[in-house]
Amino acid sequence: MRRLLLGVTLPLYLLDQVTKALVLRFINPDEPRPVIPGFFDLVQWHNTGAAFSMLTNNNVFFIALSSVALIALAIFWRRGAFRGAWVAFGAALLAAGILGNLTDRLLHGFVVDFLLFDLHVPFAHPWPAFNVADSCICIAAVIFVATSLFEKKTSAPDTAQP
Repeated sequence: MRRLLLGVTLPLYLLDQVTKALVLRFINPDEPRPVIPGFFDLVQWHNTGAAFSMLTNNNVFFIALSSVALIALAIFWRRGAFRGAWVAFGAALLAAGILGNLTDRLLHGFVVDFLLFDLHVPFAHPWPAFNVADSCICIAAVIFVATSLFEKKTSAPDTAQP
């Protein structure tokens, strides 16, 4: 498990923080940088809420929530709750994502979002900006849902009498 933390969580946390530092330094909040015109831009957006900017201006609440989530994740990790490679990988991704956005909230008072896609479909025109940490959290959620749906359920042998 320690290898996952060092091999997944730490590098993704560092990638998240480095990319956000570069965005803060080189991208003006008022000047998006088109990468694929009409589809993908690099931007600098400050998010004081959660996904899709829900609960905007609740930074203190999200600092507390992230701290509790990290503590719970650490407790579950130590108790062996993340059995299986995929679930452990999901937990490592989740830790990276929580740490990345928590660091932003503590350092800046907001989360730095910078990846902006426009899918040109309803509700994704454009898709809300996000970052590496957000991606880690979303992928972790997909892993947790997929493993819960597709893992083989072990059940106790039927002891009912005929």
